[in-house]
Amino acid sequence: MIVTRALTKRYGRVLAVDEVDLDVREGDRYGFLGPNGSGKTTVVRMLLGLVYATSGEIEVMGRRVPSRVGEVLPQIGALVEGPSCYGHLSGRANLALIDASGRSRGLRRRRQRIAEALERVGLAGVDNRPVKKYSLGMRQRLGLAAALLREPRLLVLDEPTNGLDPQGIREIRDLLAELNTAGTTVFLSSHQLSEVEQLCTRVGIVDRGRLVLQEDLDTLRAPTGRVMVHSPDADRAAALLDGRVERRDGDRLLVAGADPADVNARLVAAGLRVSEIGPERRSLEDLMLAVTGAGSDRIDPVRAAGEDGAER
Repeated sequence: MIVTRALTKRYGRVLAVDEVDLDVREGDRYGFLGPNGSGKTTVVRMLLGLVYATSGEIEVMGRRVPSRVGEVLPQIGALVEGPSCYGHLSGRANLALIDASGRSRGLRRRRQRIAEALERVGLAGVDNRPVKKYSLGMRQRLGLAAALLREPRLLVLDEPTNGLDPQGIREIRDLLAELNTAGTTVFLSSHQLSEVEQLCTRVGIVDRGRLVLQEDLDTLRAPTGRVMVHSPDADRAAALLDGRVERRDGDRLLVAGADPADVNARLVAAGLRVSEIGPERRSLEDLMLAVTGAGSDRIDPVRAAGEDGAER
């Protein structure tokens, strides 16, 4: 569905995207992750032909981008860097302008398509107030409605749940899963790791312009071979499992090279309480931190130190 080969983008001396090889398969729910400034949005914009690559190749649905992007754009729904709307118009009026392809289908069909899109994103009851008076969450919903107007084969979304409350995030997650089940491939760039973890089947992680990881999420989150034990009797449990406890965090113990059933049997036989036990699986947050290094937009104060290491 999306393939890039050595995709590279430079802005003067700044290397924003560095030889990225994406492989998004038809039917994927693909989560595209990375720290702020890692090049995610630049990649998304190149996929849609909004920004030209410095070098490398892009194919979307078998067509070269940007030279043949016009052939596939009608089959793509996109929301990049927030929705682009006319603030003085209502949401319905904005969608009517966007749905240019619907003009030949008659006014009634056009209105029906717009109403269906608004209902799917939770804006069915929206009134005629101008978009400039919408909340950020409402704007995001409207942008997603615009992306759904053409019943796309591919959805390319950049932070689609930005500004939504927990209920709204869940609704959008369920909607994307429903669309994917019906045959739409979803390419999702997001900072919401928990949402990606719950929705996506495959992930790609970029750091400082380079693709540092790309794999099925189930493979990445396979058991590590260690067991996580939660016990109110952690001191006694650690003593009983002497030499096998790799890490302790309060009443949680990480036990190396063990079978959960065997560990549980030993603890119970010794009269120790076990609140929770199971194989350790790495979280998406753990994976991100492991492969992205110091990729962050944090700016610490510059320190000048003397020979004794004291700040000047």
